[in-house]
Amino acid sequence: QVHLVESGGGLVEAGGSLRLSCSASGHPINRYGMGWFRQSPGKDREFVATLSWSGATTNIADSVSGRFTASRDNAKNQIYLQMNDLRREDTAVYYCAARADISGSYRADSYDYWGQGIQVTVSS
Repeated sequence: QVHLVESGGGLVEAGGSLRLSCSASGHPINRYGMGWFRQSPGKDREFVATLSWSGATTNIADSVSGRFTASRDNAKNQIYLQMNDLRREDTAVYYCAARADISGSYRADSYDYWGQGIQVTVSS
């Protein structure tokens, strides 16, 4: 069982930055593919970023490419999402997720464990 907790969210002005962290406990994540997803009211949960077990392979959604960066530190059992140049449309609840596979996936239904989510609100 992997327990995930997100932190670092909050309210930020458009153009600003936030860094989300996801801390894992219960099991080392060094053999888990990880992902970041987000969900806005009335919308489906959407893929933001994925990371392979080592972090050597990451994939970023087109909507945030060039602004968001995903990384992980397996020694700390954490993953991160650096969000720069935030826009109002980035407002959402952000989730981290883990799956028992060495690669990440853009498919939310392929993940085994989820954090509770954290709110990110971007004001204009």
